[in-house]
Amino acid sequence: MLSRRLLRIKVIKSLYAHLKSGSTNLMASEKTLMQSVDKCYDLYFLMMSIIVDIARYAESRQELAKQKQLPTHEDLNPNRRFVDNRVIHLIATSDSVNDRLAARKLSWSQQGDLIKDLYNKLIKADFYKAYMTSSEDSFAADLKFVDQFFREALENDEQLESTLDDMSLLWNDDLGFALIMVVRTLSGIRESDTEIKVLPKFKSDEDEEFVKRLFEKSLLQYNDNQAIIDRFTRNWDVERIAFMDNLIMSVATTELTSFPSIPVKVTLDEYIEIAKFYSTASSGVFINGVLDKIVVELTEQGDIRKSGRGLI
Repeated sequence: MLSRRLLRIKVIKSLYAHLKSGSTNLMASEKTLMQSVDKCYDLYFLMMSIIVDIARYAESRQELAKQKQLPTHEDLNPNRRFVDNRVIHLIATSDSVNDRLAARKLSWSQQGDLIKDLYNKLIKADFYKAYMTSSEDSFAADLKFVDQFFREALENDEQLESTLDDMSLLWNDDLGFALIMVVRTLSGIRESDTEIKVLPKFKSDEDEEFVKRLFEKSLLQYNDNQAIIDRFTRNWDVERIAFMDNLIMSVATTELTSFPSIPVKVTLDEYIEIAKFYSTASSGVFINGVLDKIVVELTEQGDIRKSGRGLI
């Protein structure tokens, strides 16, 4: 399922786009937000299927090699361990995966150069060579290889990231989250399975409500939140405070005051981590200091009231 951190990031990005565009249509911006969430869930399925396309490409190369005028013994008797990987076959034949791919028109069919490039990189990887030459032929070994592929072969691949950007602007920065979901899915696979048990989009209905409510309230409370933030940044050069810093602190303030079941520490930790990746190098420390002061004041005023697990 999509993590709360990802949902927070989606809200921040949607608010950024809404405010920078000068839009006054909240419903349209919220619709775009939810489309972005749906697209990230699509990416989870698309990434899970990419190893199937790479294996099919590998098999096509083996078939071409057999058709040489003077094929070698290796050409005629290729190592089919990767091509016949049981977990890859399970992914390829699972309705739970294929139904989503078909319904959302998701495929790598137009990305032949990428699939070829990923295959050429894969066969040079140490974990691939170890897998192909290992004496252990088991479902567990197949699963371990696929897990290593998704952990080691895709993240930070520039061609993959560039291709995803071309396929959808809404996939910007989503790859890491999608790969985490794939790895979690793999951890639940058993040899007796005939279907992939895919993760739901949301952990619960509460998460879907969380992302919508956080966006709506953050937008409605934006000016009030900025007034609070301004009081604690008076000694700073306003021109030097990044717009993204202000936006992150504003959304964090909304969460602190409008979601009583979310602990203060959880909110602070989440937005400080988000700031490290989506604003300036010093933003984490700066935002931490300002939010600490905001928490003290709003708690004293009774604007931050936590209940249930929020008291932990």
